[in-house]
Amino acid sequence: MAIQWYPGHMHKARKEIEEVMPQVDLVIEVLDARIPYSSENPMVQTLRGDKPCIKLLNKSDLADPETTQAWIEYLEQEQGVKAMAITTLQAGQVKKIPDLCRKFVPSRDKIEKDIRTMIMGIPNVGKSTIINTLAGRMIAKTGNEPAVTKTQQRINLKNGIVLSDTPGILWPKVDNDKSSYRLAVTGAIKDTAMEYEDVAMFAAEYFLTAYPEAIAERYKIKQMPDTDIELLEAIGRNRGALRPGGRIDLHKASEVLLHDFRAGRIGQLSLETPEMAEIEKIEVARLLAEKQAKEEARKEQERLKRSGKRFS
Repeated sequence: MAIQWYPGHMHKARKEIEEVMPQVDLVIEVLDARIPYSSENPMVQTLRGDKPCIKLLNKSDLADPETTQAWIEYLEQEQGVKAMAITTLQAGQVKKIPDLCRKFVPSRDKIEKDIRTMIMGIPNVGKSTIINTLAGRMIAKTGNEPAVTKTQQRINLKNGIVLSDTPGILWPKVDNDKSSYRLAVTGAIKDTAMEYEDVAMFAAEYFLTAYPEAIAERYKIKQMPDTDIELLEAIGRNRGALRPGGRIDLHKASEVLLHDFRAGRIGQLSLETPEMAEIEKIEVARLLAEKQAKEEARKEQERLKRSGKRFS
């Protein structure tokens, strides 16, 4: 699924982050607990270099708890990374973050200098709500639509920690199609940038395999169908999403499924596991290598053509 999502303010944000990063002690990256791999911006690792990083798996109240724990263990295999599951619905969890920062950068705390942190994350992952909870007041704008924060700001939490907030930067191109769909399913991408039915069918196909009992219970389906489109039709039939003549309104059924998932009405569901991520990383690397080889072959052919013309 092709997505256009790299507006000018995100390009500007990357340049600003590169300028500020040398003065930062610690990076806080906010991930969506339902899709830690797909919501992990590959640019963050490049931009932070070897600086320590706390990865917050936000919206953990919506994710499968067992899968979230597996993700924490997986992410902490990386050097200098600490992972923590949180939900902004519980302020107490968020308020533990400063103590974690102090433990992670003890050298700054000992010399009584502010720990300089930078908080990063894709749009609509809950970053602004975390900042407001930490600050104890409304500083960052919040909203259900992606890309609310547009400019970088520096916030002194007055507890020994200074926080640099950044816009929710996305990367220019998602190389993994499955990650594109997962981002769309969770609402990280504006609904106007996607085909509802395609995204819902992707979700339906996964739920049929991973969470059939939860789906059956939510939509009162006695016998689970075999395919994604049949599941959407069953949801549409049970929810009265019908067109004139009794035909199923697939768009309406798709809205029902996606909105129910995002609100947690189906249950605590995760869209990916560490094992899936490992397989997909290998596949993406293979596809990128093939693409690069084709591009190099194309350039070589052009070079040979140009040199042939010169000598003809």
